[in-house]
Amino acid sequence: MASELEQVLNRTEHRPYPLPEGSWVLRMRWRDLLFMHWPVPKEVLRPLIPPALKLDTFDGSAWLGVVPFRMESVRPRFLPAVPWLSSFPELNLRTYVTHESRPGLWFFSLDAHNPVAVRLARATFGLPYFDARMFCEVRGEEVRYSSARTHKDAPPARFVASYRPTGERFDSRPGTLESFLTERYCLYSAGVNGERRVRRGDVHHELWPLQRAEAEVEELEMTSQIGVTLPEAEPLLHYSRRLDVVAWPPKRISA
Repeated sequence: MASELEQVLNRTEHRPYPLPEGSWVLRMRWRDLLFMHWPVPKEVLRPLIPPALKLDTFDGSAWLGVVPFRMESVRPRFLPAVPWLSSFPELNLRTYVTHESRPGLWFFSLDAHNPVAVRLARATFGLPYFDARMFCEVRGEEVRYSSARTHKDAPPARFVASYRPTGERFDSRPGTLESFLTERYCLYSAGVNGERRVRRGDVHHELWPLQRAEAEVEELEMTSQIGVTLPEAEPLLHYSRRLDVVAWPPKRISA
């Protein structure tokens, strides 16, 4: 019988392009994730994205996402998970971009409750990870989550909320907003020291198992770091309980 990971790697029909060449290098599991999304005028975000990338839009709007979740079982290929290093809360601020017809993610920031993981991700993937004091507790269907950035000389970022699923599980359908916001099989980065040399890191997973969600947000200071004010309208919310993911090493796509 094929292992759980082999089953994930064998299911590729939902991908918009083939798996990358070469071997994946990192395995992880994303748990108890909340997608919070707001439509934002594309003119607001375009100056914040490297020229090599195209800002992706849906029905004329760019989208800004705040995504809290838990990392579990993070480990390099052929190595076991280490409890104190392989599981931790993570929180990201993101938007959506494309390059050569490959839709992906652009992260403005990623906060994590693991200083070793923060430094490895900054050095290896060139992603803007930051140290943060974080708490994540699951009680039944409810997730209680808090994050306060502690990274030296970094702009402040805070998030405190409780959230939970409210509907039946569904898979996003091609062409829908849910698919646009979730079915992304690569991320783009440009380093953390201002070099702006864009790289792409490919990932693979099955279709996101989504549910409608509700949340009570006590604090949300995630976008002042990029000079953007969130719309007053309520965000679009989705919940996902678990997704197994593999990642490939990043490759440079622009000088």
